[in-house]
Amino acid sequence: MEGKSDMATCPECYGKWEPGAVEKGEILICPECGVELEVLSVSPVEVAPAPEEKEDWGE
Repeated sequence: MEGKSDMATCPECYGKWEPGAVEKGEILICPECGVELEVLSVSPVEVAPAPEEKEDWGE
């Protein structure tokens, strides 16, 4: 369907929004609950909670 925008759905709060042009691996912030989400696919837009970065403390 031309002109149809992909909607992203937050897996935490189930809020829906239009993320615009995104790339796989990009980190987004849910506008509803503020959680960080990683883009898993772009067509359709699929997001999941972003992995937490761990401190390596030079190890």
